[in-house]
Amino acid sequence: MRWWKILGLAGVAGVAATGVAIARAERRRRAYTPEEIRARLRERVEGQPEGRSS
Repeated sequence: MRWWKILGLAGVAGVAATGVAIARAERRRRAYTPEEIRARLRERVEGQPEGRSS
């Protein structure tokens, strides 16, 4: 019975850590201004080889 408790606690800790990682990534993504996003997208498009659409 003790192993199930340890396994359950490890699962809860894993879910919490995943949530923290997702929240950090979302905060970082939302920190860009619209002008910065446009500039980054233009850089990506200019860096693609000819004939490639995606």
